Amino acid sequence: MAFFQGQAKTATKHMVDPALQPWVEKYRPKTIDDVSAQEHTVAVLRKTLTSTNLPHMLFYGPPGTGKTSTILALSRQLFGPDNFRNRVLELNASDERGISIVREKIKNFARQTPRAQMVASDGNTYPCPPYKIIILDEADSMTQDAQGALRRIMETYARITRFCLVCNYVTRIIEPLASRCSKFRFTPLDSTSSTLRLSQIASAENISVTPDVVSTLIDTSGGDLRRAITYLQSASRLSSSTNPPTPITSKDIQEIAGVVPTDVVNDFARALGVEVFGDMDTDGPVDGKKRGFETVQKKVKAIMREGYSASQTLSQLHDIIITHPTLPAKQKAKCALAFAEADKALCDGSDEELWILEVGLQVLRALSS
Repeated sequence: MAFFQGQAKTATKHMVDPALQPWVEKYRPKTIDDVSAQEHTVAVLRKTLTSTNLPHMLFYGPPGTGKTSTILALSRQLFGPDNFRNRVLELNASDERGISIVREKIKNFARQTPRAQMVASDGNTYPCPPYKIIILDEADSMTQDAQGALRRIMETYARITRFCLVCNYVTRIIEPLASRCSKFRFTPLDSTSSTLRLSQIASAENISVTPDVVSTLIDTSGGDLRRAITYLQSASRLSSSTNPPTPITSKDIQEIAGVVPTDVVNDFARALGVEVFGDMDTDGPVDGKKRGFETVQKKVKAIMREGYSASQTLSQLHDIIITHPTLPAKQKAKCALAFAEADKALCDGSDEELWILEVGLQVLRALSS
């Protein structure tokens, strides 16, 4: 009982004014129907609300796709706001991942028997089934010993406790643990779902964003909605810091995200002989007579003077070349080898300017052959 009271006090202590909350928390889905773009998972979990018969679950997929939000929303719909703290234990396994946590905190919570009851709260009725839910976020960070100990607890207390393991890499979960769970794969959000959600948040916060800004948010976040929302909030703070407030631009988003501006990468690509499609500059690649060591070196020095990351620059240049619609596969393969070699060298701490120059010259040579 003291354990539950301690949880309630902690919950009260950490109540935050919504105006001061990060937007990723403020706009976290309240019900599973609010979860974006995970139709199959939502459809299956919606049935568990009617039957209240929940299996052990394993949610896996890339960051920012709604894994933790989904299980928290489901738990709130099952237990209601009054019983949520008593019935749900949420742990981040990347912080608390040792066997001692499994043996003490998890086992103590799992062994306590709850009562089945229909609960009416805030005008709604919640089924409040006769079991508790333990959410282990970042479960792929748990040690092998901790996962082994958890397997026995899942068996022993299955009647009164359900587990939900949340992870990015399902291969790091031991097979005996994974086989006891229903697996749900979360996919990166498509641009339509991301656009709709970002537009809803912008509207709720009374900020004006253009389609170009939303497109840049989606491109820089790579299907991670949490990251896109964080960038939007940062851009909003930046915009409102001036008097009068300035409009949010795509360049602001790129600056906040730490990516190299598109025009800079496109200019570098053109100097290497790559025809850049969809760019405002329609001059095409630099003339063959003007291309060479000195031209490439000049572009590289300009990039380094601006302080752009070598890894980020090469990553964006890689995407332009490898997804190019007209370059032959043989030339793309030669370029890919150059990028791979540079990635290894940069990870080992090699000089950034020299490796951007090296890749630039190898790409120039590959595209000229």
